[in-house]
Amino acid sequence: MKSLTEKEIRGSFLNCSKGEAARLPIPRDLDSQRWDDLDFLGWRDLSAPDRSYLVADLDGTLTGIALRFPATRRSLLHRSICGLCMTVHAGSGVSLMTARKRGKEGRDGNSVGLYMCTDLACSLYVRGLKQPEGGGGRFEETLTLEEQIERLRTNLAKFAASL
Repeated sequence: MKSLTEKEIRGSFLNCSKGEAARLPIPRDLDSQRWDDLDFLGWRDLSAPDRSYLVADLDGTLTGIALRFPATRRSLLHRSICGLCMTVHAGSGVSLMTARKRGKEGRDGNSVGLYMCTDLACSLYVRGLKQPEGGGGRFEETLTLEEQIERLRTNLAKFAASL
């Protein structure tokens, strides 16, 4: 992924108003992001524990998605798998992330959900640059790393298209 500016990020959101996009928190560490290892930029809103955001280049279009997820913690005995990168996490490492649909459907309260890594570090998990905490991990696959990355990007594009 290419490095992004605050202006590019704020202008990319498809499921929130321009005013909401202008007010949402932007990561302060944009200059130190591992852009070459990212398929999307994902971050949590530290002032609102039930909100997260992601921005990806999908087919040449910068696409930002505002997400919500339950702030409840799951037992460490519970294991879940991320629908984007297929990483298994224990406890609250995977959350049902919901995104308001765009346009009238979104204003009417309709949303779409997908189980995702709560920390949105899918790109790092796929590349083996980060390991899940508290157990879990990645399945041994016959897909190459490039194929796994392509699957992650395809899953994200399908989610974005459903909005």
